[in-house]
Amino acid sequence: MKKYVLLLLLSLPLLFLARQAQAWGFFGHRLLNRLAVYTLPPAMVGFYKANIEYLTANATRPDSRRTLVPGEAPKHFLDVDRYGDSAAYRLPRKYADAVARYGEDSLLRHGIVPWNVVTMKNQLTAAFQARDTDRILRLSADMGHYIADACVPLHTTRNYNGQLTGQRGIHGLWESRLPELLSADYDLFTGKAKYLDSPSDAIWGAVIRSHAAVDSVLRFERELTAQYAGDQKYGYEQRGTQTIRTYSREFSRAYHARLNGQVERQMRYAAALIGNFWYTCWVDGGSPDLSKLARAPSETERQRLEREAKETAAAPISTVHGHDE
Repeated sequence: MKKYVLLLLLSLPLLFLARQAQAWGFFGHRLLNRLAVYTLPPAMVGFYKANIEYLTANATRPDSRRTLVPGEAPKHFLDVDRYGDSAAYRLPRKYADAVARYGEDSLLRHGIVPWNVVTMKNQLTAAFQARDTDRILRLSADMGHYIADACVPLHTTRNYNGQLTGQRGIHGLWESRLPELLSADYDLFTGKAKYLDSPSDAIWGAVIRSHAAVDSVLRFERELTAQYAGDQKYGYEQRGTQTIRTYSREFSRAYHARLNGQVERQMRYAAALIGNFWYTCWVDGGSPDLSKLARAPSETERQRLEREAKETAAAPISTVHGHDE
């Protein structure tokens, strides 16, 4: 399986080297959408494999939209600790109930990722019902991104980049640096996609699981930092035409070892959950025969993506969470 994952890694576009990553990074999000395709049953996998490059390349589109689309940033996170202890278990599962309790302005300040995934689940189900290739592909790519974000511990806390504890930069260390260095050795086999009886419970379960890991993510980095001098913790590497300062390979591997495979487990969990959601939407959408659909995005969709790419290329790079770092 590790050899298979390495082949997937080598087949990924190298565009993630051009810009510093957000969320799982260009690398991680693209890999997770790509892995999720292979969890699908025979009735779905042909259609999704035919469009695997679209699903891979567009896995990062929601991050690019954050500088252009009002209301996009809150869809990527939920600051659970803004609501008190054990909040992930107590927050309303229905968005309307949450709005009634907290007000929409407050919700948008602190993130809405689980509610957003449920909304997208309903949209993708409707796209399958309509047999709309463009919407199926667009929503599948976007949904994969948001589900993956919900599986990142630092997307569930207001201390999202260690800025409150003197650990600024930990966001990129956990979800970009470690996968880029080490994922070729990860076991990311997930098995086949499973039907979700309650998609809402599934995505909230991901948030609960992620938030439970926040303490170890922060604590282990802090403990290791006490053992490393500055010139041992950081180093310089060539990225394209740029030389960047980043966490050293030695420090990164030590952090990975201290986490005991946590990033690997979360990536495997995220890939499986993406596949489960896609499959559930297809079943709930009437299990349409995907072999009768157009096998590629329409020319209209391709032109739309080109316009969006030009707009986002000209926009400033947004920060993680949409907050200032």
